[in-house]
Amino acid sequence: MTTQKPAIWTPGDWNAFFGFGTNILVNLLVLTTLMRFVLKMPDDLVFGRILPATGLMLCLSTFYYAWLAYRLARSTGRNDVCALPSGISVPHMFVVVFVIMLPIAAKTGDPVKGWEAGLTWVFVQSFVLMAGGFIAPFIRRITPRAALLGTLAGVSVAFISMRPALEMFMTPVIGVVCFAIILLSWFGGVRYFRGIPAGLIAIAVGSAIAWGSNAFGLNYGGMSLDKLSSSFANFGFSIPLPAVNHVFSGFEFLGVILVTAIPFGIYDLVEAMDNVESAAVAGDSFPTTRVLTADGVVSLIGCLLGNPFINAVYIGHPGWKAMGGRIGYSAATGVMVIVLSWFGIISLMLALVPVVAIAPILLYIGMLIGAQSFQETPRSHAPAIVLALVPHLAAWGKLQIDNALGAAGTDAMTVGLDKLGQVGIMYHGLAVLGGGAILGGLMLGAIAVFIIERQFNKAGGFSLAAAALTFFGFMHGEAIGIMQTPAVAACYLMVAGIMFACAKYACVSAPAPVVEHHPEPVAAGAA
Repeated sequence: MTTQKPAIWTPGDWNAFFGFGTNILVNLLVLTTLMRFVLKMPDDLVFGRILPATGLMLCLSTFYYAWLAYRLARSTGRNDVCALPSGISVPHMFVVVFVIMLPIAAKTGDPVKGWEAGLTWVFVQSFVLMAGGFIAPFIRRITPRAALLGTLAGVSVAFISMRPALEMFMTPVIGVVCFAIILLSWFGGVRYFRGIPAGLIAIAVGSAIAWGSNAFGLNYGGMSLDKLSSSFANFGFSIPLPAVNHVFSGFEFLGVILVTAIPFGIYDLVEAMDNVESAAVAGDSFPTTRVLTADGVVSLIGCLLGNPFINAVYIGHPGWKAMGGRIGYSAATGVMVIVLSWFGIISLMLALVPVVAIAPILLYIGMLIGAQSFQETPRSHAPAIVLALVPHLAAWGKLQIDNALGAAGTDAMTVGLDKLGQVGIMYHGLAVLGGGAILGGLMLGAIAVFIIERQFNKAGGFSLAAAALTFFGFMHGEAIGIMQTPAVAACYLMVAGIMFACAKYACVSAPAPVVEHHPEPVAAGAA
C-alpha cells in the first residue's frame, strides 16, 4: 500500500460540485414541493423535521463515499479516483409519495399518518439493502456487463432523461439555452470566463432570463417577487430529532408497505450493482457489499430521524469523473446539503431559481450513461442492450397513461382495455412488460448476451431465474405474490427448455469475434 496522500480537492471538483450539487438541489426542491403541495404537509413538519433529517442522511452518505474514494486512491497511488455519487433515490421518491404516503394520508385525513407510513417503508427497505449487500457480488460476477449497463441505460433514458428534456422544451428560452451552455463545456471543451463551472453559468443565465422576462410580462420560469418574499418565513435553524415512535406507528400499514418495499429494495440492490459496475468501467472499483450496506445503514439512520426517502448510489459516476470530479466534490455536496436543509434555505431556492435551468444537467448525465452502455461493451452485444432498454420504455409509457387518466378522474380499467386497444394503446402489454422493469431488463439482456455468445446453458439458467422471479411477482407484475403472471413465468420455463436443448443438440456457427471498446473519456471541461 502506498503512503502517498491523495488530494482532497482538485480544480475539477468545482465542476463536479456544481453539477452534482445542483442535481441534489433539484431533488430537494422536488421532494419539498411534493410534501408541501401534494401531501399537504405543514411547513413546520417539512422544514422543521423532515428536511433536517434528509440533509443529515445525505451528508453521511456523501462523506462516506468521499472516504471510500480516498481509501481507494491511497491504496492504488492514483490521483484520478472519483467518489460515487449518492442521494435520494428519484424513482422511490415518487413511489413512496404517490403509492404509500398519499393514499394513506387521504384515507386517514392526516398527512402525519402518511409520513409515518413512509418512514416504515424506508425502515423495511433499509434491511433489504443491508441483507442484499452480501449476495450482490455473486450476482455481479455471473451477470454480463451488457445486461447490467443496458438496464441502467433504460432507467437513464426513460426516468432520468425524459422529464428534464420535456421540461426544457416546455420553456425552451431557458432550458435549451442552458443546455447549449452545458454541452459546449462538458462535451465541446469550451472554457468559460476565468474557468467558472458550466453548471453555475447555466443556472445564472437561466435565472437571469427567468427574472428578466418578468419586466416584459412574459414570466418564463414562474418567478415572482411575492413568492420570493414569502419564502423567508421558513428561515430558521432546525436539527434532526428522533422519530422512532413515528416509525413504529407506521407499522399499522405494514401490509400495504410490504407490497412495494420488498420489490423496490431488490430494485435498489440491482441498481446499486449496475452503478458500481458503471464506476468500475470508468476505472474505479468499489466493493459492492460496502456500497449496499452503507446505503441501508444511512437510510435507516435517516428514517429513525424522520426522513421518509431512501438513499441510493446514483447513476452518473462516469459523468462526474469526466468533469474532473475526484474526492472533494462529494464531501462538499454533503456540507452544502446540511446548510440548505438545517437553515430553511430550500424555501428560498424554490422561489429564486427556475427548475428548468437545472434540468439540462440531468439530461447530460442521462446521455452519458446511455452512451456508456454501448461504448464499454462488445459491439456484438448491442442488440442485448437495446432489449434491456425496452421494459423501461414500457414502464415509462404506462406511467404516462396512468397519470393522464388519473388527472381526468379515471383509470385504464374504467375506460376499458378494449377501447384503449382500439386506438393503439396496448395497456396490458405495457403493464406486463414494464412490471419490475429493472429486473426484467437485466434478465432479458443477460439471456440475449449468452445467446449471442452461444452459451446456451447460461442463457437457460437466466431463463429459469426469470421464471422464478416472474412467478413470485418480482418481474412482469404489479405486486409480490404467487402466480402473479403465470403465463409469462411458463413462457420463461419453455425458453429455458429450448436453451438447454440447443446446448446439447444444436449445431451452431461460432460467435462473432469479441470487439472491446475503450474510447477516450469525454472531455467535460476543467474548472
